[in-house]
Amino acid sequence: MTGTTPTAWQQRIDTLLHALADARRDAAAAQAREVALLAEAVEIAQAMAQDAGGPTSVADIPMRSLAAQIGAAARVSDRTVQKHMSDAVVLVEKLPATFAAWASGDVSRGHVRVLVETGAAIEDDAARAVFEDAALGVARRETPGRLKPAARLLAARLHPIPLQERHTAAATKREVWVRDLDDGMAELIAILPAAIAHGIRDRIDQYARRVVDARGAGPGGENTGDSSQGGAPDATSSTALLPHPDTNSHNTHPTDTRRISEVRADVFADLLLTGHATPETTNDAIPAGEAIIARVQVTVPVLTAVGADDAPAELVGKGPIDTATALRLAGTATGWDRVLTHPITGNVLAIDRYRPSDHLKRTLRVRDEHCRFPGCRTPTYRSDIDHTTAREHDGPTELTNLAHLCRRHHTLKHHSAWRVRQTPDGILHWTSPTGRTYPDHPARTLVFTTRGTEARPEPRPTPDPTDF
Repeated sequence: MTGTTPTAWQQRIDTLLHALADARRDAAAAQAREVALLAEAVEIAQAMAQDAGGPTSVADIPMRSLAAQIGAAARVSDRTVQKHMSDAVVLVEKLPATFAAWASGDVSRGHVRVLVETGAAIEDDAARAVFEDAALGVARRETPGRLKPAARLLAARLHPIPLQERHTAAATKREVWVRDLDDGMAELIAILPAAIAHGIRDRIDQYARRVVDARGAGPGGENTGDSSQGGAPDATSSTALLPHPDTNSHNTHPTDTRRISEVRADVFADLLLTGHATPETTNDAIPAGEAIIARVQVTVPVLTAVGADDAPAELVGKGPIDTATALRLAGTATGWDRVLTHPITGNVLAIDRYRPSDHLKRTLRVRDEHCRFPGCRTPTYRSDIDHTTAREHDGPTELTNLAHLCRRHHTLKHHSAWRVRQTPDGILHWTSPTGRTYPDHPARTLVFTTRGTEARPEPRPTPDPTDF
């Protein structure tokens, strides 16, 4: 198709996008239809068991038999089929609005999985319906990855048992164990409070990136394809912190080609075995014993902080955490921000602190939480602050003209036909090269979607909708 005009290419791409959207809708409808049939299979098996009577020890034989028949026809394990049958009943009976949205192609299997994981545990039917209505509003415009923390926070707010009580019970299940793997390897697995687990991961990542930065460009500097915690590929490989066959003491740069994921594992081992990531092969550019503090961003409702409410605190971008941990982190922080949000929409209206510094940057961090290109979750501390309307086009340096973009999407904005405009409420309206528009809402507003609904079941009192 040499010599094709740009308009012709755009028309072809637009046709392709329409076809892909139709295919995805058809696929979603087909997947939902399969779930409906599996739920119907459960009804048939239960009716067969009731008609057959007999001892309770064999009451599930009709279910097993039907699962085996379906599995044989589909070339799938009957155990897998029976689990899918149970999951289908949960979805169809407990989350009917989610099932309907899936059947109509409004949401994908990934969205449905998130909503089932977070909402099915809500026992009260009215509260679960409130959750569905609010969470589906987010699901229709966000990726499953962005939906998950918002849905978890919504579910926590609607749960009849306060999060603090549930966290106290869950914390008794803290554990560390080892699972042996092949080729002389093993997994070290730990169950920890979320704030601690993510803090550990961040501290390890900081050490690893310091090593990469200290080394600079080298043989291992190519993109390794390893994904960081924000979901974007790392631009570099890494230098080792543990002894390695390709390294010599204090001369690790030339031949070390390990990926950053390998360095993270080495740092993790060093910190646990020696108390610090400073073995003999550590590069001189990393001072021995230097403390790196983990970065954990926590949002605590002011009424919760003063004990007047039990609305859950949030580990930003991950979901709810218990109030006691959140307050302890806030109490030991070197500084913390007071965030004023709209009582209905959740839009960030203002932010301040006792000793203001870099006011605008802090406001943007709180508002955005991650890169503002649709679907991207790269955290703000690894993103650039971009002028929506460029400075050379008289774009002002103010909140309504700034947003975080990761390097990948910052480059895309400036070197492709993608265009973006920002409205006063912080929504970025992205326009693709073929003219399609994709709104990206500030992360803070995703969980403020229960307007005009009752929020909590008994025995807890129902709050005013504006609490959300």
